[in-house]
Amino acid sequence: MPALNCVTNALALVLIVAVCPWFSSSVKANESLVARIEALDAGFTVEVLGNRLLARQALSNFYAANGYERAWRRADQRHQLLEAIESASRDGLDPRDYHADVLAELSNRPMQDLPADLQADLDLLFSDAFLMLGSHLLEGKVSPHTIHAEWTANRRQRNMGQVLAAALANGDIGAAVDALRPTHSDYHRLVQARQTMTELLGQPWLPIPTGQTIRPGDRDHRLIEIRRRLTALGDLSESDATDPSLYGGDLETAVPLFQARHGLEPDGIIGPATLTAFNLLPIERMHQIDASLERWRWLPESLGERFVLVNIAGYELKMIDRGVELLRQRVIVGRPFRQTPVFSDRIRYLVVNPTWTVPRRLMIEDQLPQIIRDPDYLQRLNMKVYRGWGADRQQIDPAAINWGTLSPNNFPYQLVQDPGPNNALGQIKFMFPNQYDIYLHDTPSRDLFGRVDRSFSSGCIRVEQPFALAEQLLLGDPNWNRARIHNMVGSNQPKTILLPEPVPVYIQYWTAWVDDRGQLQFRNDIYNRDSRLLARLREDASGGSHGLTPATVSYQETQANDDKEQP
Repeated sequence: MPALNCVTNALALVLIVAVCPWFSSSVKANESLVARIEALDAGFTVEVLGNRLLARQALSNFYAANGYERAWRRADQRHQLLEAIESASRDGLDPRDYHADVLAELSNRPMQDLPADLQADLDLLFSDAFLMLGSHLLEGKVSPHTIHAEWTANRRQRNMGQVLAAALANGDIGAAVDALRPTHSDYHRLVQARQTMTELLGQPWLPIPTGQTIRPGDRDHRLIEIRRRLTALGDLSESDATDPSLYGGDLETAVPLFQARHGLEPDGIIGPATLTAFNLLPIERMHQIDASLERWRWLPESLGERFVLVNIAGYELKMIDRGVELLRQRVIVGRPFRQTPVFSDRIRYLVVNPTWTVPRRLMIEDQLPQIIRDPDYLQRLNMKVYRGWGADRQQIDPAAINWGTLSPNNFPYQLVQDPGPNNALGQIKFMFPNQYDIYLHDTPSRDLFGRVDRSFSSGCIRVEQPFALAEQLLLGDPNWNRARIHNMVGSNQPKTILLPEPVPVYIQYWTAWVDDRGQLQFRNDIYNRDSRLLARLREDASGGSHGLTPATVSYQETQANDDKEQP
């Protein structure tokens, strides 16, 4: 028996000696993890390998749930994350925001060759990179409310620590990251269009000089470069034109197509506006795409089965039902000094023959000068004047008011326009009560829908065919159809109609998108919103700027022996 005990003790000693180096390294790594997480929890800024840890709370929660053990032991999972970080450039995000440089430099080295502290640091950086990349893909890097870069990882009630734990347990890091991207097909078409645009970077793109307007049949040396540019952008097939400086043949089809894609009048006449669009650099087009991709990431993960989508910059409204486009209409949006805001809500009811209670700002800035200039203005537009608000308001004779003495600080009246052909809201309005007092409505100014640029309203959205929209919104209610709604218009009496079920409405701002025919569309940044958003999108965690627009990048140089590394 003593001999057996001796053998047992000897074997135990050999085992301890054999595992001691690994055990010691593991303990030190755990201690390093605990120390850094405690510092984060205490509110300290923690830098590892020159990179700030950003996802404070998510990191703390994840490692606490993981027993403060290293999570990224498998080399294949580290490579998958690096590939996902690289692919973020295709989404217009910068891999440098996710520690790409240092992770790529160290991740190919066998972990057991690294000091324990460095193993812990590298593990924290991998986790931090996953948490931040996932959060930015899920909800955007920039806050839509503040237009400031967000460096937290627990937004939209998604527990990113649990997402990371599930990805590591499942083993497919790439799929886990990809699942956080917007699922809408419009987003993925725009990502593909961005990838195509990167192929034009570095090509000669010298400005096409201004000069006389070029019309079909004209001969102009600038047409040689215009042909080349249209071919590069996909509007013109490569052809051996007999006289490339002559405006004719396939060019007469390609130029209007290009103009339409850029929100210009597709008249085929190459004037200053068309030349400006020709001279847009590929990098400038990528800026528009990147801003639009970020705005897609602001939207909910699901838009719903049935919804209304308004693109302010595209002057367009669409209604979608289970992926099918029910209607598409032109809209009129707010002027640059009275911008239509970006927000989402639900259309709850519509009003036929609406009255218009003029907002105070418009009463003072717009209506008061008109009333002073034209004494018959109120009567001609069928407007009534009230003193006070609510049930206690009293109607006042406009002639009894000395309008010239009124001012922003002295305007105790309310203007209400009765239903009728001149009502500013037209014959119907679509209501989704919101903090901005912004709605969809009809308009008596029908001729404005024929304009290419349609920013004429005071913020609300005027709809080209409002009764077609009303019919689609009321589908499912047997009591209503378009004919009955039209019959109600003749009564000139306001009538509220509740929708069978509220319908989500998303009022957005995209200056670049891919249409249903696969054509990449660009529009002017009418409110100059893209530049501010892009500045924040290119901002690093310290508040500085990355500067460059991310293109396709590769940080990895895979080493064969690394793939064989074991935990």
